[in-house]
Amino acid sequence: MMPPPIRVLIVDDHPMVRDGIAALLSRQADMEPVGEASNGIEAIEKFRELSPDLTLMDVQMPGMGGVEAIAEIRSLAPDARILVLTTYPGDANAARAMRAGAAGYLLKNGIRLELIDAIRSVHSGRRAISADIAHAIATHALDDMLTDREVEILRLVSEGHANKQIAWRLNLSNDTIKAQLKAIFTKLGVHDRTHAVTLATRRGYINPFS
Repeated sequence: MMPPPIRVLIVDDHPMVRDGIAALLSRQADMEPVGEASNGIEAIEKFRELSPDLTLMDVQMPGMGGVEAIAEIRSLAPDARILVLTTYPGDANAARAMRAGAAGYLLKNGIRLELIDAIRSVHSGRRAISADIAHAIATHALDDMLTDREVEILRLVSEGHANKQIAWRLNLSNDTIKAQLKAIFTKLGVHDRTHAVTLATRRGYINPFS
């Protein structure tokens, strides 16, 4: 007797992506797409309604993003199986998702077979991480991670704000901003604001269009 199919909730803000994934899963004898959501809030509602065996979760979405939704779903159901499928690479992105409770992290440019194998792996209790992401995590495993405040400052830098503007927006002194930027440069191994933003974007601390 065949075991019941893996019931999958698909969370992504692009309808065509959701349709493509649903069509791919429908062709698998052991998988069944049971619902869709376009942001984190909808994902939580659909999870409560459907109790899927596995949730495929994007990271960057309007409203509530994927990391926040993962944390909320895991608080509702500590055994929930969640696999991130995103266009955003970077060890910091992956680390945030895994800390929130994701069991896997794949990039959308991966081959279809990788996604199918990852769903089966995560459903069975194992982890599934894209090779590029695993390499990035290993490369930076001993690095000091940026704090939430440092990421916030770096995001404002990326938007073109000067130190005085950042200090005013965050209700901090100009000297504090300078000290925070010095700490950021040290952690990232860079010497100026431009390289700090470039590297932070590549590693997933700050995401374009977020």
